[in-house]
Amino acid sequence: MKPLQMVDTKSQYLKIKPAIDDAVIEVLNSAMYIGGPAVNEFAENLAAYHKINHVVTCANGTDALQIAMMALGLQPGDEIITPSFTYIATVETAALLHLKPVFVEVDSKTFCIDVAAIEKAITPKTKAIVPVHLYGHAADMEKIMVIAKAHNLYVIEDNAQGIGCDYTFSDGTVKKTGTIGDIGCTSFYPSKNLGAYGDGGAIFTNDEALAKKLKMIASHGQSRRYYHDVVGCNSRLDTIQAAILNIKLKHLDEYIIARRKAAAYYDNAFANQAKITTPFSAAYNSHVFHQYTLVLNEVDRDGLNAFLAKEGVPSMIYYPVPCHKQKMFDAFGGNSFHLPVTDWLTERVISLPIHTELEDEQLEFIVSKVLSFIQ
Repeated sequence: MKPLQMVDTKSQYLKIKPAIDDAVIEVLNSAMYIGGPAVNEFAENLAAYHKINHVVTCANGTDALQIAMMALGLQPGDEIITPSFTYIATVETAALLHLKPVFVEVDSKTFCIDVAAIEKAITPKTKAIVPVHLYGHAADMEKIMVIAKAHNLYVIEDNAQGIGCDYTFSDGTVKKTGTIGDIGCTSFYPSKNLGAYGDGGAIFTNDEALAKKLKMIASHGQSRRYYHDVVGCNSRLDTIQAAILNIKLKHLDEYIIARRKAAAYYDNAFANQAKITTPFSAAYNSHVFHQYTLVLNEVDRDGLNAFLAKEGVPSMIYYPVPCHKQKMFDAFGGNSFHLPVTDWLTERVISLPIHTELEDEQLEFIVSKVLSFIQ
């Protein structure tokens, strides 16, 4: 049996090595290392995949969120509503821009923002909602967009973990996550479902004027070279990474299928275990399983994590400390938020290996070790 990894990027690369190598060599031969046809082609293909008008590439997913907030003209003191049960980048960018994160609860089944909690958190200072499609499960975007429209709020989707996920509206319309709000943001960190071999990010919108502003901000606020119309930053997707991602984008749907197959194996293996709650998928959601996350009931979660490590099974806790309890948010009154579901989940969640290269033998081994600990 091959050694287990949370994400096996090397084996995935070896399957498409000739195409990847050719794409990288083509960039090297062109000597065009910043911008150029490879970046433009990837942006166009990513837009076509998502059926959205505009994709602006950038250096990473964190930059994508920051650029989105800057482009919407959010000002210091403005409030954004966001879950606390997420990676720090979702709200770190808001704090960096001197916005105020208002943390709300998540749904205990989907792990995504609790729609009912959004309405309760809205104040005259609220300007935006930042739902997170956590672990590959979509937030309930139809309801979120109704609330946003009623209160004249922007919606910025954090789609770093949800790329490729379909959201089905009540009328049967299907859209990709990241294309429903005013702006969608994603990351191409190597472990993501569409991962680069380094950093990378992208921003989605259907609004042409907003797309121009996003592009300007990502390039020093330039409308054209050496003409800086707004305050911006320097956030570029490297040409080599764009070339790699353009190859991998062709395989994204098959990668998602492979992840779902592994998730189904786990689901079946843990189906009758009272101490394990397997991932839930709402009717509107087509789960892409960026993570396969269990909720443990009356199990020593940290003990299981340590036991699996000794047995050669990697596992991760996403996330052991919610954002509102991080020291960096003390100044924003983080500890004043009462989020019992979030706190409950952070004590019980554990993620098992999930990626495109998992073999049945590996899955069987992982399951056997988990069950040997909890039974």
